[in-house]
Amino acid sequence: MKKLIFTAFLLFALVLGAQSQVASKNALGLRLGSNDGFGGEISYQRELSKSNRLEFDLGFRNSKNVDAFKAVGLYQWVWNIDKGFNWYAGLGAGIGSFSYSYYDGNKNQKNTGTFGLLAGDIGIEYNFDVPIQLALDYRPEFYLNANDYRSTNFGSDIALSIRYRFN
Repeated sequence: MKKLIFTAFLLFALVLGAQSQVASKNALGLRLGSNDGFGGEISYQRELSKSNRLEFDLGFRNSKNVDAFKAVGLYQWVWNIDKGFNWYAGLGAGIGSFSYSYYDGNKNQKNTGTFGLLAGDIGIEYNFDVPIQLALDYRPEFYLNANDYRSTNFGSDIALSIRYRFN
């Protein structure tokens, strides 16, 4: 029985090692930052070429007084610094929806709406030999028609991402 478990573990390690040597076309994980009040985001990357990719992020918030979501898509350029270590920059856009309630001193009020945004992105990442990617990025966002949700039309975020890479 011990030999069977050891053999299965060894095969798993070999397959995992073989997979990590191949460039991954996809990455799925979490982008953890303040996300301008939305908290962490579910993050997906799709490689288009060795130097270009798409990134899609979905953030949502659900609490007693606030329900909201924000979806952002970015086109990114990627430059290799050293083996597995890259830096990248990108541009994109997004949409969002919000609903929040508050008490104004006299009665409960409710505010709902949608907004659009334009975003930039710059960051660094490291792709480990195992199929894991760590990234740190800065994303400025310029909001369109969000005055009912935000007091300004600019927001920014620094986030740490961890993603699983696969084909």
